[in-house]
Formats: sequence, structure tokens, C-alpha cells
Amino acid sequence: MPTISSFFGVVIQMFWTEHGPPHFHAVYAEHEAIIDIRELRVTRGVLPRRALALVLEWAAEHREALMEDWELCRQLKPPKPIPPLE
Repeated sequence: MPTISSFFGVVIQMFWTEHGPPHFHAVYAEHEAIIDIRELRVTRGVLPRRALALVLEWAAEHREALMEDWELCRQLKPPKPIPPLE
């Protein structure tokens, strides 16, 4: 489970073996959510409101890089790190 970014206690991960739609996992403490990259919405799970706002802000800034990482994972290649939210 490669970590592609981490900021303010949130860990962003993307997995090689998962199927579409393009998404990533956001983990904050005991909470986890799966975020659709194209629509920037939670498809499963839950995050506290503030953590979710940070994740969505980060994802909006890095949507293109997230899609590139998704394509790498589909090819069973490791995703590249993405800068954290500052």
C-alpha cells in the first residue's frame, strides 16, 4: 500500500490491485475514506469534516498527478510521490 502523500496527519495511499473508478484512500487516525479522483467525492468511508476538506483541497490541486499515479498503478508500477498540502 504505497503512500503517495502525507499532510496534517492525513495519509494518502493508492493500491496496485484495485479496479476503477480512479480513486485513492485517505486515512486520518482511525478513519478512512475512498475518494473518486474524477468527481472529488467520497465513494466509501468517512473522514472528519476538517480532514475531508483538506483532502479535497489537496486532491483538487493535484488531480492530474493523481490520474498519472492511477495509470501507473494500473500498469503495476509504483505511483510517484505527490507534494503535500502546505
